[in-house]
Amino acid sequence: MTEIKDIPQEKFQLVGDKNLSHDVKLDTKPHSYLYDAFKRFCKNKGSVVAACVIAFLVLFAVIAPWFTPYSVAYDDSTFKFALPKSHLFENTNFWDGCQEKDEGYSNFIYYYAMGSELENAKEGNGGHYAIKNQEYTVSNELYHYRLDSYQSHGCQYMQISPETYELIQKYQNETGNQVIYPTLRTADRPSAVQDKGNANYYYKTKSVGGKTQPVVDDQGNVQPVYWTVLHDKLTDNYNSLRIEGQDGFMIDGEMYNYMYARQVSGGDYEVRVNYYEYYIFNHSYVLKDGITEPYFVFGTTQSGKDILTCLSSGARFSFIFAISIAAVNMLIGAIWGAIAGYFGGAIDLTMERITDVLSAIPMMIVITLLKYHMKDAGQILILFLAFIATGWIGMASTVRMQFYRFKNQEYVLAARTLGAKDFRVMFKHIFPNSLGTIVTSCALVIPSMIFSETSLSYLGIINLETGNITSVGTLIAAGQEYLTTSPHIVIFPSVFLALLMLSFNLFGNGLRDAFNPTLRGSEG
Repeated sequence: MTEIKDIPQEKFQLVGDKNLSHDVKLDTKPHSYLYDAFKRFCKNKGSVVAACVIAFLVLFAVIAPWFTPYSVAYDDSTFKFALPKSHLFENTNFWDGCQEKDEGYSNFIYYYAMGSELENAKEGNGGHYAIKNQEYTVSNELYHYRLDSYQSHGCQYMQISPETYELIQKYQNETGNQVIYPTLRTADRPSAVQDKGNANYYYKTKSVGGKTQPVVDDQGNVQPVYWTVLHDKLTDNYNSLRIEGQDGFMIDGEMYNYMYARQVSGGDYEVRVNYYEYYIFNHSYVLKDGITEPYFVFGTTQSGKDILTCLSSGARFSFIFAISIAAVNMLIGAIWGAIAGYFGGAIDLTMERITDVLSAIPMMIVITLLKYHMKDAGQILILFLAFIATGWIGMASTVRMQFYRFKNQEYVLAARTLGAKDFRVMFKHIFPNSLGTIVTSCALVIPSMIFSETSLSYLGIINLETGNITSVGTLIAAGQEYLTTSPHIVIFPSVFLALLMLSFNLFGNGLRDAFNPTLRGSEG
C-alpha cells in the first residue's frame, strides 16, 4: 500500500462564495418544427440548388406566357422551322436565327439574288439578307454561308383586295418600309411546275433537268425581268415606294415604269410582297395584336408555332395538373393508409386486398376504358380520372407502413393511457412523425405525374393539343421526326423535362432529411 503522508495545513485554502460554480441559464431560443426542418434543408446544398431550379421552372411556366405576344393557337406556316433568335446576340453568329450551309452554286445564287433584290428598297429598310450580310466563302465549289431562317422566304405572290392594296401603300408611305415589289409577267416566270409560283425568281431562268437555273450575264449576275410598261399605260394603280432607281426610266425617248400589281378576276390584285415586311404590316398595322416582328426566342415548330409559348403553356398545364393530382391522391391515400395501418387486423386485410386488385389494373387499360365510356368527355378529364383511379395506392401504402412503425411507440401508448381518442392519436401523434416520408413521397409524385402525362401525350394515347392547350410531351413527339434537321424543336422541351425530373429528385431527398423528426436538433 502507498503510504499517505500528512498534508501541511498551509496547503489548504478556503473557497469564497464568489468562486462557487453554479448552473448557467440557457440563452438559446426554442425552435419550431418547421424552422428546424428549414435549417436542416438549407444545409443540403444540392437540395437548395434543386429548389432554386424548380422555382425558376415554375416562374417560367407562370410568367413567360405574359411576355410573349403569341398564343398556343398561333401558327404561321411561312415561318415554320424558324431557328431560335435573340436580340442579345444580334451581332454574333450565335442564337441569331441563322444556320451554317455548305451548298452548290444554284442554291447559293438563289438566296444571294434574293438578298440583292430586297436590299434595293428605296428607304433603306434593308437587312433582308437571306445570306447574312451577303458574306460567304468558296471551297471545292461549295459556298459556305449563314442562312437566315427569317429572311429565307423572301417574296411571295399574294392576292389581296383593293382595300388591302391601298392600305399597304399607305403603310409604306408612312413608315418607309417597302412591302410590295415589282411583279413579273406570267410568261417570264419559271417554266418548271414546282417553281412557277415562286416569287423569288425575279430574273431570267431556264429549266435544266426539270430544275430551275438562273441565266446570268457575263459578270455572273442575274438579269431581272420585271414587268415593264409605258408610264401612260400603267394599270397597277400603284402610288407608293418603288425600288431604288426605278421612279421611271427612259427607253427610246419614252418613260417606262415597273408594274407592281396586276388585276385578277373579281377585282383583286396579285402582288409580289416581301413576306417579312408584310408580316409586320399585317400584325402591327392591321391586326394590332402586339406582334411587331417575327421573333421567336426558342424558334418555331414544323407548323410555325412559337416554341417558347407552347413550352411555357405546356409546363404551366403540367404543373397545375400534377399538383392537383398529387393533392387529391395524398388526401385519399393518407386517409386510407392511416385507417389500415392504425387499426390493422381484418380491416387492414380487407383494405389491402382492395388495393391489390386496383393496383393490378394497368394504367393503359384504365385510360382505354375511360376513353371508350366517356367519349364526350375532354381528354384532360379522362387523364385526371385515370390518375386518380389508382394513383393514391402508392401514397396509401407509404402511410400504412409509417402507421405500423409508430403506432406502438411509447408516446402513442402514453397518449392512449391519458384517454386520447383514436382520431387524435392518428393525426396528432402518429401522422406528424410520418410527415417527412409522406412529404417526400408527395414531392416525388409531382414529377412522376408530369413524366407520365408527358409519356402518354408523347405516345399519342392522349391528345392534349387542342385550342390553347398543349403539353411538353406533344412538343417532343412533334419534333422527333425533325431531330436531325431542326433539333431545337426537341431540345428545349427535353431540357425542361430533364431539369424538372432531376431537380425534383434532389429536392425530395432534401425534404426527406429535413422533415425526419429523429434528426431534430442534431445539427444545431
